[in-house]
Amino acid sequence: MVFQNSFVLWLLGPTSCGKTTIAKQLLSFMRENRIPVIHYDGDEVRDLFGPEFGFSQEQRLKVVKTVVHLTNKATEAGLNVIVSALTANPDARRYVDEHTQNIITGYVKCSIDECAKRDPKGLYKKAQNGEINTLIGYNSEYHEPENPDLVLDSERYSPEELAAKAFEYLSSLNANNRA
Repeated sequence: MVFQNSFVLWLLGPTSCGKTTIAKQLLSFMRENRIPVIHYDGDEVRDLFGPEFGFSQEQRLKVVKTVVHLTNKATEAGLNVIVSALTANPDARRYVDEHTQNIITGYVKCSIDECAKRDPKGLYKKAQNGEINTLIGYNSEYHEPENPDLVLDSERYSPEELAAKAFEYLSSLNANNRA
């Protein structure tokens, strides 16, 4: 399958909701079907660029701006892009919406209680113990995005089911663009 226009599927949601897991499932499926796609993860970008890409509101926006830049370069080259990034602050969401080409917003919905139970990186535990104070959803409220294009409920469905749902959605957009 070839997509008419390159797209950016930006998956956002609270820490440990399943953004990266779903993105990797979708990436794998698309590559198996020979669809040109790349995945950018907010944590990977943060790890690559080091301490100046931390967790303050300004540093989080810097991460988002970097991912947007990389994403736009990839779509200009004809790649489809999947992004998995918290993108919790209104200024970051606004920046993504205003500066990302062919953006599709996917909200990975999951209660903070369930995210805390999953906690693969131990961040909720660290926040509970007072070791960190920057965990959005624990130290400050996580606000659901307004009017996402796609809602993926990771409490009700597996990552594989949600990746399939996302692919169906992208395919339907592609079919409508061809008509």
